[in-house]
Amino acid sequence: MTVFPQCGTAKCLVVFKASLSFGFCVDLCSPLVIHTTCANRWAGLNGQRCTSRPPPMENGDAEMATDDTWEQKGSEPSKAEAEPGGSPGGDRGQADEDSPQEEGMEEEEEVVPTPKVVPTQPNAPKKEHVNVVFIGHVDAGKSTIGGQIMYLTGMVDKRTLEKYEREAKEKNRETWYLSWALDTNQEERDKGKTVEVGRAYFETEEKHFTILDAPGHKSFVPNMIGGASQADLAVLVISARKGEFETGFEKGGQTREHAMLAKTAGVKHLIVLVNKMDDPTVNWSLERYEECKEKLVPFLKKVGFNPRKDVHFMPCSGLTGANLKEPAEYCPWYTGLPFIPHLDSLPNFSRSSDGPVRLPIVDKYKDMGTVILGKLESGSISKAQQLVMMPNRHTVELLSLLSDDVETDDAGPGENLKLRLKGIEEEEILPGFILCNAENLCHTGRTFDAQIVIIEHKSIICPGYNAVLHIHTCIEEVQITALICLVDKKTGDKSKTRPRFVKQDQVCIARLRTAGTICLETFKDFPQMGRFTLRDEGKTIAIGKVLKLVAEKD
Repeated sequence: MTVFPQCGTAKCLVVFKASLSFGFCVDLCSPLVIHTTCANRWAGLNGQRCTSRPPPMENGDAEMATDDTWEQKGSEPSKAEAEPGGSPGGDRGQADEDSPQEEGMEEEEEVVPTPKVVPTQPNAPKKEHVNVVFIGHVDAGKSTIGGQIMYLTGMVDKRTLEKYEREAKEKNRETWYLSWALDTNQEERDKGKTVEVGRAYFETEEKHFTILDAPGHKSFVPNMIGGASQADLAVLVISARKGEFETGFEKGGQTREHAMLAKTAGVKHLIVLVNKMDDPTVNWSLERYEECKEKLVPFLKKVGFNPRKDVHFMPCSGLTGANLKEPAEYCPWYTGLPFIPHLDSLPNFSRSSDGPVRLPIVDKYKDMGTVILGKLESGSISKAQQLVMMPNRHTVELLSLLSDDVETDDAGPGENLKLRLKGIEEEEILPGFILCNAENLCHTGRTFDAQIVIIEHKSIICPGYNAVLHIHTCIEEVQITALICLVDKKTGDKSKTRPRFVKQDQVCIARLRTAGTICLETFKDFPQMGRFTLRDEGKTIAIGKVLKLVAEKD
């Protein structure tokens, strides 16, 4: 990976727009991460840099609101200032920054072993496909747990794991080796931090799962939002180690923001894995487990989760695998199912196979033609079908499709797909475009009315305020052009006069206008394409839902 710095303000669009042609933009005010293969193409811009306006007023360090649920038009914000902890049993654990490393040493280039793909048995009934996103504060242990699950389900063999262990030991990173099953990028391995959303697959007796390993660092929250938008359920990983849970949960950590963004992205079921229970500071203590649980439950309730129906807590150790597949002998006080059997026991998700085709584009590249990646949110598609790419209305033909890297002739809602298309060039597609059926196209436009909850913003917000809109897989600059009314968080009553400004903890209905045409639907008609997040200067400042699409004036 090659990292290119940006100008540092949310008003800059030149680098942002250019970045969409090369890969996923981390954030408007964060380093731009581009695959090394794209570096030469980037260099073709001849070092052009953007000219931006002075940076806007900083948001400050306002305290988090803790009033109502998101459905009740309130939410609990979080500060975006993260403090990476160093933890041996975490995503990677604590490692000495000054650990001796030979400079100039030539390393053998080895092909990274790829996870096994379990072949489908002929005439076997198709298993339900479930996307599971792992979220949580940096170093909580997300990638380690993901790698352990890959090993326990047979997707990574013992020989490959031993190879990872040897390589990690050579780099003085012994406890990171499990995470390497997901962090296959060399930069992620060297730094011990997930940057992009890792993707891996495993199967159980009843279901087929895709692991989406979201980055935990505050700089990569936009990537986490992209992962959450594709998820059916979320696994919030927290560290039980003394001090680490507090760092992640209290102000400055990402535990709160990740949980809130997962709910905003449409995740309805949350599993909370209390990790590192084997740590000497914890030693499978029921008291520590209950302490973490008691602090989290009120917050999750205010975010919008129903703790009794939507949230399930369980202790585990990602490093040893305890309570992931088999019950942990060290905690007889936990009587529930281990993690993987619990996933298998979940009821099937409600999906609309008869609905209109809606496939938001996550990524695209060239490989013997134009290839796109995305999750089919609604409808079903098949080989040789004619589809339409929105918003540019290109008619395309589906040449081939792969579901989790296995070629198939058709696919249904909920599946992660890789499609090869005819009739469109790779350069004509951007993340956030939608693949639709010709009979029922998605709506497109630039102006819409939305209900917005201001969750973190120190100063007031007036008409003319600019931010970055995250809606399904689309990222676009947006401006609040008008404030229509305030909404009472408890009663839902609307004010009769137009407010001149809104501030933190308030709910309003506003008119927004994007810099370019985007694909969107009203929240009522299609929730997954009608809920959004507003971010500015590396912070999530508001969440909202689309109420009405406004026609453009000629």
